[in-house]
Amino acid sequence: MENYSVYVPRLVTKRENFAPGHRACIGCGEALAVRLACKALGQKTIIVTATGCIEIISSQLPYTSWRVPWIHTLFENTAAVASGIESGLKILMKKGRIAQQEITVVAMAGDGGTSDIGIQALSGALERGHNFLYLCFDNEAYMNTGIQRSSATPFGASTTTSPAGKVSIGQVTWKKNMPAIAAAHNIPYVATACPSYPIDLMAKVEKGAATPGPAYVHILSVCPTGWRCATDLTIRIGRLAVETGIFPLYEVENGKYRLNFDFPKLRPVTDYMKLQGRFRHLSEDVINKIQQRVSAEYAELKEKASEGKG
Repeated sequence: MENYSVYVPRLVTKRENFAPGHRACIGCGEALAVRLACKALGQKTIIVTATGCIEIISSQLPYTSWRVPWIHTLFENTAAVASGIESGLKILMKKGRIAQQEITVVAMAGDGGTSDIGIQALSGALERGHNFLYLCFDNEAYMNTGIQRSSATPFGASTTTSPAGKVSIGQVTWKKNMPAIAAAHNIPYVATACPSYPIDLMAKVEKGAATPGPAYVHILSVCPTGWRCATDLTIRIGRLAVETGIFPLYEVENGKYRLNFDFPKLRPVTDYMKLQGRFRHLSEDVINKIQQRVSAEYAELKEKASEGKG
């Protein structure tokens, strides 16, 4: 049984602001997530995108998939560029150079460009209180450059720089909790989302864009290429991430936690992991360790949500 928050997007447009014809891999969950996010953002939007899968699949010269103003920037300064755009628009309106209007400034980056290389610029932008929306599309590794591990790579996953072997289990650190780090900045809105739940994702993007001040949405993006899973299982695997508690869907509004989907009983993590080649080397003992960690963290999140606080 699922409990869903009452907020839903006002209207799902048929217009594709992230146009088809891009060069994403078959079954790419990230491309689907970007498409849904762009539907929720509307036309009066300026998007800044870090180097990564999103940029490389969408902007091959002389073509582009972007139907709104779009800027490609470096791995490390996506939030800084978005901050500059937001400040520049504010000054231009104040001086009467452009009319007073609502223009949504959005920063997009992957997990590497967010939790690793770009975390300094992101932290500064959140602390300064810029009015912008930051979307992290998390495929849990540096997929564009060859499936290297990031700090968002889950414990036990095999990547090209954390390979499984006779001794190594693959990734030996636990996934960095970026939503919690964003929430620790005391910003008005933080949320998690997944394109396997499209209405929930669009609602949260729309809500984040409408929130005065900084907003952060962390979006799990299934990557069949890097996760070594069948291309027709993208939506199913995303739903299993939520149903097992590995990637719960929740919001933090002004410090108050709310679970958007809850289940009387979580599915075992093996239901999620057995569909992905990156986990196939794990022993039963390691899987049990992962299960214990997921169960404990989900219980902690439920407690925060029931108390309505951080």
